[in-house]
Amino acid sequence: MAKRFLCSRKPSLKFGFASFDLLKDFLIDLNTGNKQNLDSLSDQSGIFKQKRLVEYIFLITKELRLDPLVGYHAIELLQRFMVKHLADLLTAPAPPVAAADQPKNLEDAVCDELRDKFPLIVFTCVQLASKMSTHCRMIDSGTALLFLQSVGYSVSKQTLLESELMVLKGLEFRLNVPNPLVYIEILLEVLGHNEPSIPVERLHHLCHHVLQFITLERTAIYDSLLMATVQCVSPSGEQREKFVTVTEDCMLLGVAIIAVAAFILHVKKWQQVIGELSHITGISQRSIRDFAHVTLEHIVKLKP
Repeated sequence: MAKRFLCSRKPSLKFGFASFDLLKDFLIDLNTGNKQNLDSLSDQSGIFKQKRLVEYIFLITKELRLDPLVGYHAIELLQRFMVKHLADLLTAPAPPVAAADQPKNLEDAVCDELRDKFPLIVFTCVQLASKMSTHCRMIDSGTALLFLQSVGYSVSKQTLLESELMVLKGLEFRLNVPNPLVYIEILLEVLGHNEPSIPVERLHHLCHHVLQFITLERTAIYDSLLMATVQCVSPSGEQREKFVTVTEDCMLLGVAIIAVAAFILHVKKWQQVIGELSHITGISQRSIRDFAHVTLEHIVKLKP
């Protein structure tokens, strides 16, 4: 069935060919965006990054032969849109209805409204992410309708366009959001420039697998990292609230993933890689090691 939804590919940007000046600008821009994101986190940060939902997005991108970057971008778009959309629904004045039809509470009404259209919202985020990708052409309406029909979700072209416009407005047309895969690739480029002896191209391939693992096992890994950080098996609510900035820190996630990949690929260079990553980002070596250790423990634990 995948061949029916084949997405024509654009020429790929060659990894490792960016100039140092360009990399420097990219890194500064990523760092600025990461800090701005951490300064404006919502109480609901990460709630729409649950494993089953992430798996669903990954399966859509795989079926449509999209670049992996599209999936990670779609996850971020969905998270941001749904937080804003839910807030709008919960604060909007309720329409007048008959007493017999009055729902038990506002939350029930919101759930009823979202239940049927949520799959389309998820797909719309993937479609928008594909339009932002330099590696793959956008999902056109014909492909979108065919795919949705194949999974038992038939909609009209008009409904598809309305969903896209709704998400765009909810995001205030800001689609260029932080994406962990972008952080990894830029960090690897800078790492390779600073230390040519480090096999960044081989790390690049392995980092994709590590990122996917962490994304799918996000809850378990961050829970373990929190317990290791506070030295307590039952962190308080206040400690969990403060830890949200760690779970949403794309720069920390990026260096941790590279550190894990380096440990697996070439353990003798592990400390050198951590030192370089710390120098590039300003993140302490201890923080990088702690995150890497926790992730490696989960990889070993789940290994068949």
